[in-house]
Amino acid sequence: MIGAIIGDIVGSRFEFSEPPKPGFKLFTPECDFTDDTICTIAIADAILNGKSYKDSLQQWCRRYPVPTGGYGNRFHDWVFSDNPQPYGSFGNGAAMRVSPVAWLFDDYQQVKEESRRTAEPSHNHPEGLKGAECIATLCYWLRTCRITKAEIENKVERMWGYKIPSLKDIYKIGSENHFDGTCMETVPMAIRCFLESQNFEDAIRIAVLADGDTDTKADITGALAEAFYQIPEPLIEKAFEYLPDEMLNIIIQFYTHIGEDI
Repeated sequence: MIGAIIGDIVGSRFEFSEPPKPGFKLFTPECDFTDDTICTIAIADAILNGKSYKDSLQQWCRRYPVPTGGYGNRFHDWVFSDNPQPYGSFGNGAAMRVSPVAWLFDDYQQVKEESRRTAEPSHNHPEGLKGAECIATLCYWLRTCRITKAEIENKVERMWGYKIPSLKDIYKIGSENHFDGTCMETVPMAIRCFLESQNFEDAIRIAVLADGDTDTKADITGALAEAFYQIPEPLIEKAFEYLPDEMLNIIIQFYTHIGEDI
């Protein structure tokens, strides 16, 4: 969970600005949490405190109506609707908010089912559901050592049909100012960024340097990386400086629940 949030914060300042350059500073005053963090917190809160995913997403997003980078137009309308209904989205928002599921459920079938439920209130297109299931499942497999990095690419193609592009191709797309806003684009890109990494920080840097939807790509990459690597304590401490107390309370509750110190 905190891996996704770190990726979101680090990537936030590049989404609508100058492309990142190698050696960029991870945290600056221009960084902030975005809708990715808000929605990730909402999913964790729903599971930990017995709320529906729809209600928790609405409540948390309404508390932060104008996050850095804003909400997508259709999701914004969904958040502020009196009777929000699924709108068939296959946007990458389905995959960026799902990481808590991989840690709060210990049964593989439950992880698959709950991951899809987190997407259903808004991102109920088959590709949205698939993106959420893929990322939650990989995080679960990685944290429980049920898969190696070397096995991921073939497994992902067999189970979800994603062809993982090369890092060279991803960086080429980024250099052309293409904004990857769908699960079909961002999920396989983020998986490749993780696969090419040597440690947690390296994973975040690779994802941000891919440009495009930098906060969400780094969020999803960070979720995968947390399940495989140790996150350096200074990165966690720095990320906490950007978060309000009510978010920190959910994060502390989350890690207490799974029996890990943070």
